[in-house]
Amino acid sequence: MSASLFDEGLAAARASAPLAVRMRPRSLDELLGQQHLLAAGSPLRRLISATGESGPGTTSVILWGPPGTGKTTLASLVSTSTGRRFVELSAVTAGVKDVREVIERARDALGMQGVGTVLFVDEVHRFSKTQQDALLPAVENGWVTLVAATTENPSFAVISPLLSRSLVLTLQPLTDDDIRGVLLAAVADGRGLNGTVELSDEAIAHLLRIAGGDARRALTSLEAAAGAALDAGTNVVDLSAVERAVDRAAPRYDRDGDQHYDVISAYIKSMRGSDVDASLHYLARMIEAGEDPRFIARRLVILASEDIGLADPTALQTATAAAAAVAFVGLPEGRLALAQATIALALAPKSNAVIAGIDAAQADVRRGLIGQVPAHLRDSHYSRAADHGHGVGYVYPHGVPGGVAPQQYAPDQAAERRYYLPTRYGAEARYAEVLDRLRIALGRDPAPETLAPTPVGSGGTNPIDEG
Repeated sequence: MSASLFDEGLAAARASAPLAVRMRPRSLDELLGQQHLLAAGSPLRRLISATGESGPGTTSVILWGPPGTGKTTLASLVSTSTGRRFVELSAVTAGVKDVREVIERARDALGMQGVGTVLFVDEVHRFSKTQQDALLPAVENGWVTLVAATTENPSFAVISPLLSRSLVLTLQPLTDDDIRGVLLAAVADGRGLNGTVELSDEAIAHLLRIAGGDARRALTSLEAAAGAALDAGTNVVDLSAVERAVDRAAPRYDRDGDQHYDVISAYIKSMRGSDVDASLHYLARMIEAGEDPRFIARRLVILASEDIGLADPTALQTATAAAAAVAFVGLPEGRLALAQATIALALAPKSNAVIAGIDAAQADVRRGLIGQVPAHLRDSHYSRAADHGHGVGYVYPHGVPGGVAPQQYAPDQAAERRYYLPTRYGAEARYAEVLDRLRIALGRDPAPETLAPTPVGSGGTNPIDEG
């Protein structure tokens, strides 16, 4: 085949490639996002900028990050910027035999031609231990510069010997501004849509929601939406075109507007009202709209104490565990932890006794109902404390039968105040019985003056407790 025919064939293949492939950055200047890895003097910058076949330019790296954040692009830039051979293996399809063949050819190229090889292994976490072991000699001897990509934590997904011979670089999800730049460049660039379509603001907003920080997903959705618009005889890609193309309705949700506050309010009130289905509906709306999952998790933690409290002491543990899980795994998997916590909190018995109690106590303090700490409770761990009466007469609870010492703990001004008024719902019914016994043991009336507002719904039958 002649060179001209080959070039024509290559150009045709590129033209028919997916938009995400055609728009892959050709240089660091075209790369959006991951600037924390590309600062002057950073390992990745030195790796990409190196011109020699030794030194920092041969350091193997493991790129860890979510899909569509530029792992394949960075691997390609390593090879093109240094003039090395670029070989790509997918851990999904390659076996040990394929790995050894690539290493043998890389060794020959380096020994006979003096040309180094960049070996890119996509989804390296899918390689077995045996397959990863096969990479070790090549990495250790510098026959290849390994650039491995993974969406899993390398500490668990990559064997220790390979991990110790590589730099682990963490990629972050692209921001909305990064994705917007990718979309606008794809619309205008000759390698992309070459100005054949226009994007409406609503279409861009929905594409950003769909992308979730994944540039590949954004470009794939854009390509489908552009095709749908052109098939309909228009060059304007609007919201309906995107919805038709990706078969995914755009939630009417503005993260900075009324919908943000309305939906989160409905979410909280649905859980407070024990409607688990409505709670999951609003959770789904927020996730689909791209709401920050950490914001949702924070609201769950607040609700666990504000609306459940000691009616189910495990609610706060569930909510904080969900928040930790979201921070650890992120989306999309983090939605499972959010859903689990949402269901648990919606079904839990409800009590607002915790917030009512602390609100009443703070209200007293703000209006000056403070008083002196009783002398027998004051610090007595210093010389001559007894001369001031500090600690005198204090009864050590562990030294009396039952472990409860009948003595005054609150200041005189607050001695008869009752802030915690437990309901008879869920586990809080047990706390109510314990509290009555303790107040009697302390020589106090179990139910005198009431300051805290009566918890909503107290005195009735909680249907959650029945059966």
